[in-house]
Amino acid sequence: MPDPSSWLHEATATAESGHVRTDDGGLSTALASPLAPHCTGLTPEQLLAAAFASCLHHAAVEAAGQITDEAHTVQVRAEARLGRDDDGRYRADVHASISSAGLSRQQLAELVAHADQLWPFSSGDNSRHRLTVTPAENGRG
Repeated sequence: MPDPSSWLHEATATAESGHVRTDDGGLSTALASPLAPHCTGLTPEQLLAAAFASCLHHAAVEAAGQITDEAHTVQVRAEARLGRDDDGRYRADVHASISSAGLSRQQLAELVAHADQLWPFSSGDNSRHRLTVTPAENGRG
């Protein structure tokens, strides 16, 4: 992992009582609850799809800026599916597609390849991320 001083961006989010929110207030929304299936709100797969679409869009716009002046036309569609393994653990399958107006097939292929390599969860590398889960102090985060 890189030196902590080299991180470019940082965000914190809290999920509790049927809501998730970022500490800066940029996102606040209701969550679906496995304990109350009748409740409305975003599901984990919707949040995964939105997160991947957002991150990949950021990367694709950055990559498109090197290929075309039309970076504002970049569109990313992400589909996320969740399943359960035999041992009860969740598994995720995310498929994303990138489009941009006015690009040739070759330019679009270059944009997709470059964007896919920018984020730590690229399609070709499962080892570029780490998640650490620990108990919060005094049982609260």
